[in-house]
Amino acid sequence: RLYVQVRFPSSKMGVPGKVNKAFKRQPTRLYVNGAILGYKRGQRNQHEHTSLIKISDVSDKASTEFYLGKRICYIYKAMKEVRGSKFRTIWGRVCASHGASGVIKAKFQRNLPPKSIGGRCRVMLYPSRV
Repeated sequence: RLYVQVRFPSSKMGVPGKVNKAFKRQPTRLYVNGAILGYKRGQRNQHEHTSLIKISDVSDKASTEFYLGKRICYIYKAMKEVRGSKFRTIWGRVCASHGASGVIKAKFQRNLPPKSIGGRCRVMLYPSRV
């Protein structure tokens, strides 16, 4: 924990000369960026219930083990405002690795729309398996 002592010289900002402790910490980012590559597919059939995600800075199958079970959030913007926000989310989970180049398979609560292909998502760093 890092404490910063702040002295307010004017009476407008508090008692003159009094030391106020302000709790200061670094901003924490609880997610890693990912790119949506498409759906799981064979040569002729595609299965929309499973999406393929490439996580940034993950380049081999061994590195994907850490992300198994983590939650994924796809954020998109809609026209209508609901509960004070135009942003909506679709949540999913990492369920398996795919291939040898650090791509993972993910299942979402609702299938991702086709316009999400090529878009970005957030791979959350929770829940922890440690």
